[in-house]
Amino acid sequence: MFLDLLMKLHVQLHLLFHRKDGATAIEYIILVAVVALVVLAAGNLLGPQITAMFARIQAAITPATP
Repeated sequence: MFLDLLMKLHVQLHLLFHRKDGATAIEYIILVAVVALVVLAAGNLLGPQITAMFARIQAAITPATP
């Protein structure tokens, strides 16, 4: 999901820098801004869950001290 989002962002940015139209370039800037807001919101929403998942993984692979 995140990789797909990055690929779409890359394609849109590539199109942005190679377009000759001024009006569509502004539309792409707005699109990039919206995508960035979605990524930030998802990061804030899923951040604690991701941290907890890595903590469980760390606890599972850390050997218990006798």
